[in-house]
Amino acid sequence: MNKALSYLLLSVGFAVTVSAQTKHVVVIAHRGEHLRHPENTLAAFQAAIDAGADFFELDVRTTAEGKLVLMHDGNVDRMTNGKGDVASMSFDDLRKLEVGLKMGPEWAGTRIPTFDEALRLAHGKIGVYVDSKRISGQDVVDALTRHDMIDKVVIYGGARYLKDVVTLQPNLKAMPEAQNPATLRTLIDTLQLKVAAFDAKDFNDETIAVARAANVEIYVDRLGDADNPEKWQDAIDRGAAGIQTDHPAELVAYLKSKGYR
Repeated sequence: MNKALSYLLLSVGFAVTVSAQTKHVVVIAHRGEHLRHPENTLAAFQAAIDAGADFFELDVRTTAEGKLVLMHDGNVDRMTNGKGDVASMSFDDLRKLEVGLKMGPEWAGTRIPTFDEALRLAHGKIGVYVDSKRISGQDVVDALTRHDMIDKVVIYGGARYLKDVVTLQPNLKAMPEAQNPATLRTLIDTLQLKVAAFDAKDFNDETIAVARAANVEIYVDRLGDADNPEKWQDAIDRGAAGIQTDHPAELVAYLKSKGYR
């Protein structure tokens, strides 16, 4: 074998090895890109799309008459120019409120979005991490079906709620909080898990080992003090397949620099 052919085969073998070792790490934009845009708004979600994130995370609640809207807190006090509990307010009254005025006058006129509006924006562009605050399984399944997003979402919530969701639509990816090794084993059996959520409390070696042994993907929060390159890499090294971040553009750039995208 001549030297040129030997070099070619060696190069191909090295490339295959590197390719086999490289994985795509999912970027989840927490409440959209909310450091420069009001959280849980269409502007924040569009910014997450523009940043190259794979998912934006949103928080869904139900109004007094059963409309699905986006708000992290149980009340509107922190995020709007109004006061009151989302569950006791009508959609019309919620829609009159302005979201983001506390962030600056440039956000005047920004309204509380509906779940349908967020799904419409996401369709064909990005996945959605649905944090189910106070909604029924039937309502979320119906909305996702309307927008042809069944295979483009992960659904976060309590075990009983998630059981209802996957009973209604088995193709949905339920994503409960891992919590601890014993709880995660139970959740794996009862929900046929493909993915589990981890945060600072349960992202430990014992619980991670349970997920990895069952081939369950790990989506971990790296928020606050943990939202930096050192902690991102630590999460990847310990098996994370996805990272939820407040800095989606920066995380995308980091992952590209390391060959994970």
